Amino acid sequence: MVFAKKIGVPLKYCTNCLIPSTKPHITFDDHGVCSACLSYLNRPNIDWKKREELFLKIVDDVKKNKKKNNWDCVVPVSGGKDSTYQALKLRELGLNPLCVTSTTCDLSDLGKKNIENLKQQGFDYIEFTSNPKVRKKLNKIGLEMIGDISWPEHISINTIPINVAVKFGINLIIWGENSQDEYGGPEKAAKAKELTWEWLLQFAGFVGLRVSDVEGMYGLEKKDLIPFSYPSEEEIKKAKIQSLFLGYFFQWDGYKNYEYVSKHGFHTYDKTVEGSYGNYENLDNHQTGIHDYFKFLKFGWGRATDILSMMIRRKKISRDEALKIVKETDGKYPIFYLGKPLKKILSDIEMTVEEFDKICDKFTNKDIFLCNNEGKLIKDENKSLIKKNYDN
Repeated sequence: MVFAKKIGVPLKYCTNCLIPSTKPHITFDDHGVCSACLSYLNRPNIDWKKREELFLKIVDDVKKNKKKNNWDCVVPVSGGKDSTYQALKLRELGLNPLCVTSTTCDLSDLGKKNIENLKQQGFDYIEFTSNPKVRKKLNKIGLEMIGDISWPEHISINTIPINVAVKFGINLIIWGENSQDEYGGPEKAAKAKELTWEWLLQFAGFVGLRVSDVEGMYGLEKKDLIPFSYPSEEEIKKAKIQSLFLGYFFQWDGYKNYEYVSKHGFHTYDKTVEGSYGNYENLDNHQTGIHDYFKFLKFGWGRATDILSMMIRRKKISRDEALKIVKETDGKYPIFYLGKPLKKILSDIEMTVEEFDKICDKFTNKDIFLCNNEGKLIKDENKSLIKKNYDN
Protein backbone atom coordinates (compact mmCIF):
# COMPACT_ATOMS: atom_id res chain seq x y z
CA MET A 1 0.00 0.00 0.00
CA VAL A 2 1.33 3.42 -0.93
CA PHE A 3 0.06 6.81 0.13
CA ALA A 4 -1.25 9.06 -2.61
CA LYS A 5 0.50 12.29 -3.50
CA LYS A 6 -1.78 15.18 -2.64
CA ILE A 7 -0.60 17.63 -5.30
CA GLY A 8 0.74 16.84 -8.71
CA VAL A 9 0.30 17.39 -12.42
CA PRO A 10 -1.48 15.58 -13.86
CA LEU A 11 -3.84 14.07 -11.31
CA LYS A 12 -3.66 10.33 -10.78
CA TYR A 13 -6.90 8.38 -10.53
CA CYS A 14 -7.91 5.04 -9.10
CA THR A 15 -7.74 2.42 -11.84
CA ASN A 16 -11.02 0.89 -10.68
CA CYS A 17 -13.16 3.96 -9.88
CA LEU A 18 -12.71 7.70 -10.47
CA ILE A 19 -11.35 8.92 -7.12
CA PRO A 20 -8.19 11.06 -7.53
CA SER A 21 -4.97 11.04 -5.57
CA THR A 22 -5.80 14.42 -4.05
CA LYS A 23 -8.54 12.99 -1.83
CA PRO A 24 -7.51 13.42 1.83
CA HIS A 25 -6.57 10.15 3.56
CA ILE A 26 -6.83 8.09 0.35
CA THR A 27 -4.23 5.42 -0.40
CA PHE A 28 -3.56 3.22 -3.44
CA ASP A 29 -2.16 -0.28 -3.80
CA ASP A 30 0.56 -1.24 -6.25
CA HIS A 31 -2.06 -1.68 -9.00
CA GLY A 32 -3.44 1.82 -8.53
CA VAL A 33 -6.65 0.73 -6.78
CA CYS A 34 -7.83 3.12 -4.06
CA SER A 35 -8.51 2.16 -0.46
CA ALA A 36 -12.27 2.78 -0.86
CA CYS A 37 -12.44 0.18 -3.64
CA LEU A 38 -10.25 -2.23 -1.68
CA SER A 39 -12.53 -1.92 1.35
CA TYR A 40 -15.57 -2.65 -0.79
CA LEU A 41 -13.89 -5.58 -2.58
CA ASN A 42 -13.20 -7.11 0.84
CA ARG A 43 -16.85 -7.09 1.89
CA PRO A 44 -17.63 -10.62 0.62
CA ASN A 45 -14.91 -11.89 2.97
CA ILE A 46 -16.67 -10.43 6.02
CA ASP A 47 -18.89 -12.63 8.17
CA TRP A 48 -21.91 -10.32 8.17
CA LYS A 49 -24.05 -12.73 10.14
CA LYS A 50 -21.49 -12.73 12.92
CA ARG A 51 -21.37 -8.92 12.88
CA GLU A 52 -25.16 -8.70 13.09
CA GLU A 53 -25.12 -11.05 16.07
CA LEU A 54 -22.44 -8.87 17.69
CA PHE A 55 -24.56 -5.77 17.17
CA LEU A 56 -27.64 -7.39 18.68
CA LYS A 57 -25.55 -8.58 21.64
CA ILE A 58 -24.24 -5.04 22.25
CA VAL A 59 -27.77 -3.64 21.97
CA ASP A 60 -29.14 -6.29 24.33
CA ASP A 61 -26.48 -5.45 26.92
CA VAL A 62 -27.22 -1.73 26.62
CA LYS A 63 -30.97 -2.30 27.01
CA LYS A 64 -30.42 -4.44 30.12
CA ASN A 65 -28.18 -1.84 31.76
CA LYS A 66 -29.96 1.35 30.70
CA LYS A 67 -31.89 3.56 33.06
CA LYS A 68 -35.54 2.65 33.37
CA ASN A 69 -37.96 4.60 31.20
CA ASN A 70 -35.24 5.77 28.85
CA TRP A 71 -34.59 5.48 25.13
CA ASP A 72 -32.37 2.67 23.88
CA CYS A 73 -30.15 4.89 21.75
CA VAL A 74 -29.67 8.25 20.08
CA VAL A 75 -29.85 8.32 16.28
CA PRO A 76 -28.45 11.45 14.62
CA VAL A 77 -30.80 12.30 11.74
CA SER A 78 -31.02 14.96 9.05
CA GLY A 79 -34.13 13.74 7.25
CA GLY A 80 -31.92 12.48 4.42
CA LYS A 81 -32.13 9.02 2.90
CA ASP A 82 -29.42 7.46 5.07
CA SER A 83 -30.50 8.74 8.47
CA THR A 84 -34.14 7.95 7.68
CA TYR A 85 -33.02 4.41 6.86
CA GLN A 86 -31.04 4.22 10.12
CA ALA A 87 -34.03 5.13 12.25
CA LEU A 88 -36.36 2.70 10.47
CA LYS A 89 -33.77 -0.12 10.50
CA LEU A 90 -33.14 0.26 14.22
CA ARG A 91 -36.85 0.14 14.97
CA GLU A 92 -37.08 -3.05 12.87
CA LEU A 93 -34.41 -4.51 15.15
CA GLY A 94 -36.55 -3.77 18.20
CA LEU A 95 -34.93 -0.58 19.47
CA ASN A 96 -36.70 2.52 20.73
CA PRO A 97 -34.47 5.33 19.39
CA LEU A 98 -34.48 9.03 20.16
CA CYS A 99 -33.94 10.83 16.85
CA VAL A 100 -31.81 13.98 17.15
CA THR A 101 -31.39 16.64 14.48
CA SER A 102 -29.02 19.58 14.42
CA THR A 103 -30.86 21.83 11.98
CA THR A 104 -29.28 22.43 8.59
CA CYS A 105 -27.78 25.88 7.89
CA ASP A 106 -30.02 26.83 4.94
CA LEU A 107 -32.84 24.31 5.13
CA SER A 108 -34.64 23.65 1.84
CA ASP A 109 -38.36 23.04 1.49
CA LEU A 110 -37.55 19.48 0.46
CA GLY A 111 -35.47 19.06 3.60
CA LYS A 112 -38.39 20.28 5.70
CA LYS A 113 -40.69 17.75 4.03
CA ASN A 114 -38.33 14.86 4.72
CA ILE A 115 -37.79 15.83 8.35
CA GLU A 116 -41.56 16.03 8.82
CA ASN A 117 -41.93 12.68 7.05
CA LEU A 118 -39.47 11.05 9.44
CA LYS A 119 -41.37 12.41 12.43
CA GLN A 120 -44.62 11.07 11.00
CA GLN A 121 -43.10 7.59 10.75
CA GLY A 122 -43.57 7.52 14.52
CA PHE A 123 -40.40 8.49 16.39
CA ASP A 124 -39.58 10.58 19.43
CA TYR A 125 -37.65 13.47 17.98
CA ILE A 126 -35.48 16.35 19.20
CA GLU A 127 -34.62 19.15 16.79
CA PHE A 128 -31.96 21.66 17.86
CA THR A 129 -31.55 24.98 16.06
CA SER A 130 -28.56 27.11 17.01
CA ASN A 131 -28.72 30.91 16.95
CA PRO A 132 -29.21 31.73 13.23
CA LYS A 133 -27.18 34.95 13.52
CA VAL A 134 -24.23 33.02 14.98
CA ARG A 135 -24.63 30.25 12.41
CA LYS A 136 -24.42 32.71 9.50
CA LYS A 137 -21.24 34.22 10.93
CA LEU A 138 -19.75 30.74 11.20
CA ASN A 139 -20.77 29.95 7.61
CA LYS A 140 -18.90 33.06 6.49
CA ILE A 141 -15.86 32.34 8.67
CA GLY A 142 -15.70 28.76 7.41
CA LEU A 143 -15.86 29.90 3.79
CA GLU A 144 -13.27 32.64 4.22
CA MET A 145 -10.77 30.72 6.36
CA ILE A 146 -10.90 27.12 5.14
CA GLY A 147 -13.14 27.20 2.07
CA ASP A 148 -15.99 25.31 3.77
CA ILE A 149 -19.31 27.11 4.13
CA SER A 150 -20.72 23.98 5.81
CA TRP A 151 -18.17 23.96 8.65
CA PRO A 152 -20.69 24.73 11.43
CA GLU A 153 -23.07 22.06 10.13
CA HIS A 154 -20.34 19.42 9.99
CA ILE A 155 -19.39 20.23 13.58
CA SER A 156 -22.88 20.38 15.06
CA ILE A 157 -24.13 17.15 13.46
CA ASN A 158 -21.56 15.50 15.73
CA THR A 159 -21.70 17.70 18.84
CA ILE A 160 -25.48 17.94 19.31
CA PRO A 161 -26.24 14.16 19.38
CA ILE A 162 -23.37 13.54 21.78
CA ASN A 163 -24.47 16.35 24.09
CA VAL A 164 -28.05 15.00 24.02
CA ALA A 165 -26.82 11.51 24.91
CA VAL A 166 -24.83 12.87 27.86
CA LYS A 167 -27.66 15.11 29.11
CA PHE A 168 -30.32 12.37 28.87
CA GLY A 169 -28.11 9.56 30.15
CA ILE A 170 -28.42 7.47 26.96
CA ASN A 171 -25.48 5.11 26.61
CA LEU A 172 -25.62 4.31 22.90
CA ILE A 173 -25.37 6.43 19.73
CA ILE A 174 -25.87 4.78 16.33
CA TRP A 175 -24.29 6.57 13.38
CA GLY A 176 -24.54 5.58 9.72
CA GLU A 177 -21.60 4.51 7.58
CA ASN A 178 -17.96 4.83 8.56
CA SER A 179 -16.89 7.45 6.00
CA GLN A 180 -13.31 6.19 6.05
CA ASP A 181 -14.52 2.77 4.91
CA GLU A 182 -17.15 3.94 2.41
CA TYR A 183 -15.10 6.72 0.82
CA GLY A 184 -11.54 5.61 1.54
CA GLY A 185 -9.23 6.34 4.44
CA PRO A 186 -6.52 4.93 6.71
CA GLU A 187 -6.93 1.19 7.19
CA LYS A 188 -7.29 1.32 10.98
CA ALA A 189 -9.94 4.07 10.80
CA ALA A 190 -11.76 2.30 7.95
CA LYS A 191 -12.07 -0.92 9.97
CA ALA A 192 -13.37 0.81 13.10
CA LYS A 193 -16.77 -0.22 14.40
CA GLU A 194 -16.90 2.62 16.91
CA LEU A 195 -16.75 6.37 16.50
CA THR A 196 -14.15 7.16 19.16
CA TRP A 197 -12.92 10.48 20.51
CA GLU A 198 -9.78 10.14 18.39
CA TRP A 199 -11.88 9.40 15.26
CA LEU A 200 -13.97 12.50 15.93
CA LEU A 201 -10.96 14.78 16.23
CA GLN A 202 -9.36 13.47 13.04
CA PHE A 203 -12.32 12.99 10.70
CA ALA A 204 -15.36 14.86 12.05
CA GLY A 205 -15.28 17.92 9.82
CA PHE A 206 -13.01 20.40 11.61
CA VAL A 207 -10.81 20.81 8.48
CA GLY A 208 -8.05 22.30 10.59
CA LEU A 209 -10.31 24.90 12.24
CA ARG A 210 -11.18 24.40 15.90
CA VAL A 211 -14.14 25.97 17.66
CA SER A 212 -11.77 27.85 19.96
CA ASP A 213 -10.14 29.45 16.89
CA VAL A 214 -13.27 31.38 15.90
CA GLU A 215 -13.88 32.94 19.31
CA GLY A 216 -13.56 36.71 18.91
CA MET A 217 -14.20 36.70 15.16
CA TYR A 218 -17.16 38.84 14.04
CA GLY A 219 -17.85 39.51 17.71
CA LEU A 220 -18.43 35.86 18.60
CA GLU A 221 -18.15 34.98 22.28
CA LYS A 222 -17.64 31.65 24.00
CA LYS A 223 -21.33 31.52 24.92
CA ASP A 224 -22.23 31.73 21.23
CA LEU A 225 -20.31 28.54 20.51
CA ILE A 226 -21.93 26.21 23.05
CA PRO A 227 -23.81 24.15 20.38
CA PHE A 228 -20.54 23.52 18.52
CA SER A 229 -18.60 22.27 21.55
CA TYR A 230 -18.21 18.67 22.65
CA PRO A 231 -18.62 17.46 26.19
CA SER A 232 -15.20 16.85 27.66
CA GLU A 233 -13.55 13.49 27.06
CA GLU A 234 -13.99 12.82 30.79
CA GLU A 235 -17.75 13.52 30.58
CA ILE A 236 -18.11 11.14 27.65
CA LYS A 237 -16.19 8.40 29.46
CA LYS A 238 -18.18 8.95 32.65
CA ALA A 239 -21.42 8.67 30.68
CA LYS A 240 -20.16 5.32 29.30
CA ILE A 241 -21.38 6.15 25.82
CA GLN A 242 -20.78 3.76 22.95
CA SER A 243 -20.87 5.30 19.47
CA LEU A 244 -21.30 2.64 16.79
CA PHE A 245 -21.29 2.72 12.99
CA LEU A 246 -24.34 0.86 11.70
CA GLY A 247 -22.42 0.27 8.46
CA TYR A 248 -19.88 -1.88 10.30
CA PHE A 249 -22.55 -4.40 11.26
CA PHE A 250 -24.79 -4.30 8.17
CA GLN A 251 -23.65 -3.89 4.56
CA TRP A 252 -24.02 -0.24 3.60
CA ASP A 253 -25.44 0.85 0.26
CA GLY A 254 -26.68 4.43 -0.16
CA TYR A 255 -28.85 3.61 -3.18
CA LYS A 256 -30.50 0.65 -1.45
CA ASN A 257 -31.13 2.95 1.52
CA TYR A 258 -32.90 5.33 -0.86
CA GLU A 259 -34.99 2.52 -2.37
CA TYR A 260 -36.00 1.47 1.15
CA VAL A 261 -36.99 4.94 2.41
CA SER A 262 -38.80 5.79 -0.83
CA LYS A 263 -41.39 3.24 0.30
CA HIS A 264 -41.78 5.21 3.53
CA GLY A 265 -42.68 8.65 2.22
CA PHE A 266 -39.21 10.02 1.41
CA HIS A 267 -39.31 12.95 -1.05
CA THR A 268 -36.80 13.49 -3.88
CA TYR A 269 -35.85 16.39 -6.19
CA ASP A 270 -37.76 16.65 -9.47
CA LYS A 271 -34.54 16.48 -11.52
CA THR A 272 -30.85 15.65 -11.14
CA VAL A 273 -29.36 17.65 -8.29
CA GLU A 274 -27.05 20.40 -9.54
CA GLY A 275 -23.39 19.30 -9.60
CA SER A 276 -24.35 15.76 -8.67
CA TYR A 277 -25.72 12.55 -10.15
CA GLY A 278 -29.20 11.43 -9.21
CA ASN A 279 -31.99 13.18 -7.35
CA TYR A 280 -32.08 11.47 -3.96
CA GLU A 281 -29.28 12.82 -1.76
CA ASN A 282 -28.02 16.13 -0.33
CA LEU A 283 -31.52 17.58 -0.55
CA ASP A 284 -31.77 19.50 2.71
CA ASN A 285 -29.25 22.36 2.47
CA HIS A 286 -29.05 25.05 -0.22
CA GLN A 287 -25.40 25.62 0.74
CA THR A 288 -24.35 22.09 -0.22
CA GLY A 289 -23.69 23.14 -3.81
CA ILE A 290 -21.08 25.62 -2.55
CA HIS A 291 -19.54 23.03 -0.26
CA ASP A 292 -19.20 20.49 -3.07
CA TYR A 293 -17.85 23.13 -5.45
CA PHE A 294 -15.03 23.99 -3.07
CA LYS A 295 -14.11 20.31 -2.83
CA PHE A 296 -13.75 20.41 -6.60
CA LEU A 297 -11.63 23.58 -6.47
CA LYS A 298 -9.30 22.19 -3.80
CA PHE A 299 -9.04 18.56 -4.86
CA GLY A 300 -10.43 18.20 -8.38
CA TRP A 301 -13.44 15.99 -7.79
CA GLY A 302 -17.06 16.55 -6.83
CA ARG A 303 -20.29 14.90 -5.76
CA ALA A 304 -20.92 13.16 -9.10
CA THR A 305 -17.52 11.44 -8.82
CA ASP A 306 -18.37 10.19 -5.33
CA ILE A 307 -21.74 8.73 -6.34
CA LEU A 308 -20.56 7.24 -9.62
CA SER A 309 -17.48 5.70 -7.99
CA MET A 310 -19.75 3.90 -5.54
CA MET A 311 -21.87 2.72 -8.48
CA ILE A 312 -18.74 1.45 -10.28
CA ARG A 313 -17.77 -0.61 -7.23
CA ARG A 314 -21.22 -2.15 -7.20
CA LYS A 315 -21.09 -2.96 -10.96
CA LYS A 316 -24.05 -0.66 -11.69
CA ILE A 317 -22.13 1.35 -14.29
CA SER A 318 -18.89 0.98 -16.20
CA ARG A 319 -15.94 3.21 -15.42
CA ASP A 320 -15.93 4.56 -19.00
CA GLU A 321 -19.62 5.49 -18.90
CA ALA A 322 -19.23 7.07 -15.45
CA LEU A 323 -16.29 9.11 -16.72
CA LYS A 324 -18.42 10.60 -19.51
CA ILE A 325 -21.04 11.69 -16.97
CA VAL A 326 -18.43 13.17 -14.61
CA LYS A 327 -17.00 15.30 -17.40
CA GLU A 328 -20.46 16.76 -18.04
CA THR A 329 -21.59 17.13 -14.44
CA ASP A 330 -18.79 17.48 -11.88
CA GLY A 331 -17.56 20.78 -10.53
CA LYS A 332 -19.75 23.27 -12.39
CA TYR A 333 -19.92 26.80 -10.98
CA PRO A 334 -22.89 26.68 -8.53
CA ILE A 335 -25.30 29.10 -10.21
CA PHE A 336 -28.21 27.38 -8.41
CA TYR A 337 -28.62 24.65 -5.83
CA LEU A 338 -32.00 22.96 -5.43
CA GLY A 339 -33.35 25.84 -7.49
CA LYS A 340 -32.16 28.62 -5.17
CA PRO A 341 -29.93 31.22 -6.90
CA LEU A 342 -26.34 31.61 -5.70
CA LYS A 343 -26.83 35.35 -5.16
CA LYS A 344 -29.66 34.67 -2.68
CA ILE A 345 -27.74 31.89 -0.90
CA LEU A 346 -24.79 34.25 -0.41
CA SER A 347 -26.91 37.25 0.58
CA ASP A 348 -28.16 35.23 3.55
CA ILE A 349 -24.60 35.30 4.95
CA GLU A 350 -24.00 38.92 3.83
CA MET A 351 -21.61 38.08 1.01
CA THR A 352 -21.64 39.27 -2.59
CA VAL A 353 -21.00 37.09 -5.63
CA GLU A 354 -17.85 39.13 -6.32
CA GLU A 355 -16.51 38.41 -2.83
CA PHE A 356 -17.40 34.74 -3.30
CA ASP A 357 -15.49 34.55 -6.60
CA LYS A 358 -12.36 35.95 -4.97
CA ILE A 359 -12.56 33.31 -2.25
CA CYS A 360 -13.04 30.63 -4.91
CA ASP A 361 -9.84 31.70 -6.67
CA LYS A 362 -7.99 31.82 -3.35
CA PHE A 363 -8.72 28.16 -2.61
CA THR A 364 -8.34 26.79 -6.16
CA ASN A 365 -5.46 24.39 -6.70
CA LYS A 366 -3.92 25.72 -9.92
CA ASP A 367 -2.01 22.47 -10.42
CA ILE A 368 -5.36 20.88 -11.32
CA PHE A 369 -6.90 23.49 -13.64
CA LEU A 370 -5.90 25.27 -16.84
CA CYS A 371 -4.38 28.74 -16.53
CA ASN A 372 -3.28 31.30 -19.13
CA ASN A 373 0.29 32.49 -19.66
CA GLU A 374 -0.09 34.97 -16.79
CA GLY A 375 -1.13 32.18 -14.42
CA LYS A 376 -4.76 33.28 -14.30
CA LEU A 377 -7.42 30.58 -14.16
CA ILE A 378 -9.27 29.98 -17.43
CA LYS A 379 -13.05 29.94 -17.01
CA ASP A 380 -15.91 29.29 -19.43
CA GLU A 381 -18.91 31.56 -19.99
CA ASN A 382 -20.54 30.17 -16.81
CA LYS A 383 -17.38 30.72 -14.72
CA SER A 384 -16.66 26.99 -14.53
CA LEU A 385 -12.99 25.90 -14.53
CA ILE A 386 -11.33 23.47 -16.93
CA LYS A 387 -9.52 20.48 -15.48
CA LYS A 388 -6.21 19.44 -16.97
CA ASN A 389 -7.14 15.76 -16.93
CA TYR A 390 -10.03 13.54 -15.87
CA ASP A 391 -8.24 10.22 -16.13
CA ASN A 392 -4.80 8.64 -16.09
